[in-house]
Amino acid sequence: MPGTTVDPQVGTQLNWDQYATAWARLHGGFDPRVAAPVVRAWLRFAYHVGYVLGRLRVGPTPVTVAGVLLCFCVPLLATRPGDGPFLGALFVLLAAVADSVDGAVAVATGRTTRLGYVYDSLADRLGEVAWLLAFWLVGAPGALVVAGGALSWLHEYVRARAVSAGMRDIGAVTVGERPTRVSVALAGLVVAGLAGLIEPDLAAGTITMATAVWVLLAGFGLGQLLSTVRRALLDAG
Repeated sequence: MPGTTVDPQVGTQLNWDQYATAWARLHGGFDPRVAAPVVRAWLRFAYHVGYVLGRLRVGPTPVTVAGVLLCFCVPLLATRPGDGPFLGALFVLLAAVADSVDGAVAVATGRTTRLGYVYDSLADRLGEVAWLLAFWLVGAPGALVVAGGALSWLHEYVRARAVSAGMRDIGAVTVGERPTRVSVALAGLVVAGLAGLIEPDLAAGTITMATAVWVLLAGFGLGQLLSTVRRALLDAG
């Protein structure tokens, strides 16, 4: 495990325990050291990559931009005959890694800023638009795609407004969070690709089911969040 080092060009490099404490402060007090094994492993992987990039003097902004560009590749690749959905899924995975690593670079090197938080949130929303566009291009109905995007956007908007109104933390970890969207986009494209290998017309039906799952989880998650926000703000008032 890397120790704490200081570089005048980079700033303070945090070790894992220090990083976990700082990360928890930025995520509603959720401590990654006590997360489920898979989540903890993912966050620790992001920390180590972020640590290395920090030592190489790579800032969080270039990683965020790279993540957005990877997302934009998803709809461009997903409609390629044969391996298109698989390539789209690969780029969703790479973008998800970049999304975790940019925050890890910021936290590990002490470069977290309010402006960076805004940029990161904007990058997430742009990425999800690109993934849903890929769903539509593969064959999902436009109305269902728009519903998925709108519900996910509302989820993040409600949380942001609730925090501005006085809610002290993230409120609730719902079934419609960002990791859920990543998982649905990744799995949906992979399964659509497999279905397309069996019969090309099956890809559209499969990606439609994946979009429906996105909509259902986003809708249920929004309901969970609204209920939590209501309780939190009534208690605070």
